[in-house]
Amino acid sequence: MTDTRPVRVRFAPSPTGRLHIGGARTALFNWALARSLGGAFILRVEDTDTERNSEESLHSILESLRWLGLDWDEGPEANGEFGPYFQTQRMANYQAAIDRGLSEGWLYRCFASAEEIGELVAEHRANKRSGRWEGPYRDLPVAEAEARAAAGEEFVLRFRVPMGQDVVIKDHIRGDVNFRSDEVEDWVAVRTGGMPTYNFCCAIDDADMQISHVIRGEEHLVNTPKQVLLAEALGVAVPDFAHVPLILGEDGKKLSKRTGDTALGDYIDKGYPADALFNFLALLGFSIDDKTTVFSREELVQHFDLKRISKGGALFDIDKLHWICGEYIRHMSVAHLTDAVLPSLRSAGLVSEPLVGDDSVTDLNVIGSRAWLERLVAAMQERLGLLNELPEKAAFLFSEGVELDKKAAKAVANEQAIAVLSHLATAFESADVFPPADWSAWVNEQAAQLDVGMGKVMKPLRAALSGTLGGPELLDILTLLGKQRSVSRIRAVL
Repeated sequence: MTDTRPVRVRFAPSPTGRLHIGGARTALFNWALARSLGGAFILRVEDTDTERNSEESLHSILESLRWLGLDWDEGPEANGEFGPYFQTQRMANYQAAIDRGLSEGWLYRCFASAEEIGELVAEHRANKRSGRWEGPYRDLPVAEAEARAAAGEEFVLRFRVPMGQDVVIKDHIRGDVNFRSDEVEDWVAVRTGGMPTYNFCCAIDDADMQISHVIRGEEHLVNTPKQVLLAEALGVAVPDFAHVPLILGEDGKKLSKRTGDTALGDYIDKGYPADALFNFLALLGFSIDDKTTVFSREELVQHFDLKRISKGGALFDIDKLHWICGEYIRHMSVAHLTDAVLPSLRSAGLVSEPLVGDDSVTDLNVIGSRAWLERLVAAMQERLGLLNELPEKAAFLFSEGVELDKKAAKAVANEQAIAVLSHLATAFESADVFPPADWSAWVNEQAAQLDVGMGKVMKPLRAALSGTLGGPELLDILTLLGKQRSVSRIRAVL
């Protein structure tokens, strides 16, 4: 399949809610094709559902796309030569097509009520008739239709689907997909009241904006012959298509709220790294090769090809997503990861805005300073699966004291542990350097003086400092708590 037109692709969300995870994947594939072929990625807002549209939804969608790292060349806040990019601002274009359609006869007025159409369709199905059902006003003389409309009778405009015609969809994923026009009903192009429908606006906008490739979910395949027939009626170029596979939940059915979060915002709120989620979404139906799982945006752009998108459904494997998140977190620079976790730390009330001091503060005893936070992040990095896990895992390092959980309390509830802690508190108080420079040698020395194994030193000390028996390395805990707070926690236990 070859095409000499400049590559122009679009993502066209409706501002009626948050960005769906499937929509985010579709936007990503469009963006990747544009960037890989030096084309343009257009953002078009399909806002004809005026009762459900909201500025809040639009803002959420734009911010979600930006968070994912998808920039658009034309659209809201980017302008462009083919605007406006909101469908409600393009009504003049649609009206021109409506006037032409009525004049040329490929649109006609249908006065049937919704109830009448429902009965017609039900009868058609009950009699197991093949092909489409026939619209009752398809052959109404134009003069009579105009007279009834002038008299105030309500109507919709239907597209007059030609009979006995093959409609061939050129699809980069599925090959040529053939439809018979006899299987396509005369669909509603304009609703009662004059608002055009999705299929009508979509085909006109794609033509006006010179869209070369339409990449969208396979659920839209049934709409495609309608849009192709409209483009042919208008005498405009038909874009190439690529209908990407459905995203499936763990139950093997289309991803829904029953099997997991469906809005991109849910994953943002829960602390999934943007790069990791971008990587994961790209893997839902696409692969660079048979072995590469983790890759960057630049690598995706370098290797992206519509031919590498699969036809079969893409499983939303949450375990795989979590593994990818862990990989990204472990390989982030400490500075980058610190920036990434700051929103969740602030939301939890653990750090201030701005931070204590400024970036020049290097004293690790200044809790909440940039240097202290970077040491905290470095200590916790290997233990994070999601960015928002840090506040809970690190809360004990921000507090003045801690409550011991059951295991920690048991670890210090014996005479030997008390003796060890008493010895360590005195040793720490008299130390000129804290923590000791050679931590391992220092611990060995204390264990020898107490005539106990190292574990008998480390376990009660960890319990007293953190209130639990897990967490980061003891040296990191001592460094982050500082001398005064470390000794204070040991004394509190004693």
